[in-house]
Amino acid sequence: MSTHYESVHSPLLYPDAFRVAAPALTVGRDVWPRQPGVFIRAAAAQGTEEAEETEAVDEAAQAKSTAEKPDADKPPRAPPTRELAAGQFGLVPRWVKSASDAKLRSTKLVNARSETVTTSNNFRDAWLAGQRCIVPMQAFMEDDWRSGKAVPTRIARVDGKPMGVAGLWESWTGADGQVITSYTLLTVNANSHALMGRYQQPGNEKRMLAILNEGAYDAWLSARPEKAREFMRAYPANWLLANPVEKGR
Repeated sequence: MSTHYESVHSPLLYPDAFRVAAPALTVGRDVWPRQPGVFIRAAAAQGTEEAEETEAVDEAAQAKSTAEKPDADKPPRAPPTRELAAGQFGLVPRWVKSASDAKLRSTKLVNARSETVTTSNNFRDAWLAGQRCIVPMQAFMEDDWRSGKAVPTRIARVDGKPMGVAGLWESWTGADGQVITSYTLLTVNANSHALMGRYQQPGNEKRMLAILNEGAYDAWLSARPEKAREFMRAYPANWLLANPVEKGR
């Protein structure tokens, strides 16, 4: 599992790389389970229900227009407005009964397998509700076991730019009104990946974070649930760079 990642270094990179305002809170350099982090989602004004209603109206109007003009091209949908939100790394499903249960479960729900996200009780609600997000990070950490010992390794983009990882977010409300906003990182199979296939413990299935192409950010946030699976692909190995983490870092 990818349980540790490095947050984006400079606040100035958020508007440049992700078209969102810099975070209002201070995000630690290293993000671990149950620690605060940030994620990018479609703005609340374009929530799932409103987006679906708008889309239905647009499709109805377009159908009428097309009937009147057979050769009319369907106008492109406006990209969603993005917003930066703060949350806990490690998802808290909405059906959790108590804050103590949320604390225990969230540390184990930092990753979601893309292949089973629609059948997992932990992630299904967020996926079907269209609560997808992009988690900005500078790098993520994995253990290299090829020497027989775990060697922490930092994996980043070759060009040094921040990466956006596909994720899901959730908002949990307790009986006492306590609210926990949380998120998880989606993963894909990496058994045959030229780079990621060498990490994680021997004998286990190899997994890697679902890193998104920059041009797909808006499409990922606005896609219908049945289309969102198309974004679950392994990131090219030659676009990533891996370096052992120096001791004492």
